[in-house]
Amino acid sequence: MHEFRLVIITGLSGAGKSQAARALEDLGFFCIDNLPPTLLPKLVELCGQTGGSLTKVALVIDVRGRELSSLDETLASLDAVEAPYSMVFLEADAETLVRRFKETRRAHPLSSAQGGLMEAVAEERRLLAGVRAKADIVIDTSDHTPQRLRQEIGQLVSGDWEQRLVIHVVTFGYKHGVPLDADLVFDVRFLPNPHYIEALRPLDGHAAQVQSYVMRPPVAKQLVRRLLSLVQFMLPHFGGEGRTDLVIAIGCTGGYHRSVVVSLKLAAALRKTGHRVVLTHRDLELNPRACPQ
Repeated sequence: MHEFRLVIITGLSGAGKSQAARALEDLGFFCIDNLPPTLLPKLVELCGQTGGSLTKVALVIDVRGRELSSLDETLASLDAVEAPYSMVFLEADAETLVRRFKETRRAHPLSSAQGGLMEAVAEERRLLAGVRAKADIVIDTSDHTPQRLRQEIGQLVSGDWEQRLVIHVVTFGYKHGVPLDADLVFDVRFLPNPHYIEALRPLDGHAAQVQSYVMRPPVAKQLVRRLLSLVQFMLPHFGGEGRTDLVIAIGCTGGYHRSVVVSLKLAAALRKTGHRVVLTHRDLELNPRACPQ
């Protein structure tokens, strides 16, 4: 069982547990949805009898199982047999959860004729408070797209769970608004703008020609070096506060050229120094090829 890996996905209804399970399934995990906690020890025992053919398992356990009160005892039994596991807790703010349920027209598992959706969300948060406290990873998906959540889950399971801080580098265009979940925001509109070069305008920041143009002045290279130095200085302090993610937003006018170039350089430098980075270009698809910047 020394190679066995178990990931328990739990959290609030509507927070993205199904998306997380699908991401793990794509990574080769055998996934089981809505497993009652009392069956978990038996499942681990059966996995140990497969001769090593089933070494990566992911489970979704939540209030639908109606047995969360037994989860503490179940986890204690796993600890007793030294079965390695990690628990991911997904949550979101109440407004986001309510909106998601209304958009999908699903019923909340705790909803009833006596209480509305907001009451059900609040009650579930109260019931899962103890589970959240025991989680190895807590992810707030309020501002996550499905793609970003899948990227983050992939980053977390591919590395060392003890190194839990994930750096999210997000590019954006100021004309579309600053990301609400940003911890650090950097404005790179002072760099040369490829929009005014006809041959570069249709390209985005991934193109080598655009990167060469944006990074040509010494100030651009100095910017990346100073951003890297600042982030590396701050990371231990964020980690010391128990943070599991840090969102760095890099913006230009449209989120198409300069912010993409700088984010690619910064993400590559951070990865080279051993940090886990999830790179997202928020507004890249919002820009038509000839979008004025």
